[in-house]
Amino acid sequence: MIVTTINVNGVRAAVRERSPENLGLLDWLTNTSADVVCLQETRADDDQLAQALAPAIADGWHLASAEPHLKGRSGVAVLSRTPFSAVRIGLPATEFELHGRYLEVDIADVTVGSVYVHTGEAETERQLEKERFMSAMAKRMSELTADGRDAVICGDWNIAHTENDIKAWKANVKKAGFLPSERQWLTEVMESGWVDVMRTLHPDVAGPYSWWSWRGKAFDNDAGWRIDYHLASESLAARTVTGRVEKPAAYALRWSDHAPVTVEFG
Repeated sequence: MIVTTINVNGVRAAVRERSPENLGLLDWLTNTSADVVCLQETRADDDQLAQALAPAIADGWHLASAEPHLKGRSGVAVLSRTPFSAVRIGLPATEFELHGRYLEVDIADVTVGSVYVHTGEAETERQLEKERFMSAMAKRMSELTADGRDAVICGDWNIAHTENDIKAWKANVKKAGFLPSERQWLTEVMESGWVDVMRTLHPDVAGPYSWWSWRGKAFDNDAGWRIDYHLASESLAARTVTGRVEKPAAYALRWSDHAPVTVEFG
């Protein structure tokens, strides 16, 4: 199974053809080798998402989605070449059940989750909300661990775990996304039975980054953040074969400020 995660930064913008060389998300879906694609920040309700992805659905992709509770915010989805045996939306019995930040599907004998953790802002209510969501996610991940099923949770976690995961780490030690408490939370999640498979494949190196600001020369200088992770259960992580960031060859070829991160499991 090959699984890709990509924050599309608004699906209706991502599918727009920008030039003959940059045909957007739909062209990428036509050419990808992925069996499953997790999307974040679709910023579209279920009908708008299905309409934007209609050509891909016509080509045989199956779609499950969790629409945002606020217009133009969040929204997650999963595309699969094979049908889902189950779909679970949100984090039940929490304030985030209908926020469009988490979606979980079963495909054959594997559970795949698409998660969007919002950016947050240090020392504000927005950061406290982020921390509550992190707590709710950790609880759900503990339940999956206890279940013993092969699982991978993919998405935009909006946390750079270590200094190797952010180019300008010294300038961000007091900012959301690189706060000590956030980094410790990720450490605890990984210690509880989840494996950051891209870091396992690429140890002791800077990056490979998956997000770059649209502004300035961040993309050209590879001054990015690695915040898009595949966190896999230990049993599935043991079957990891390869992993890569599909960074576009040039700024003009970008259709999101994130790049697809693709992992193959044997």
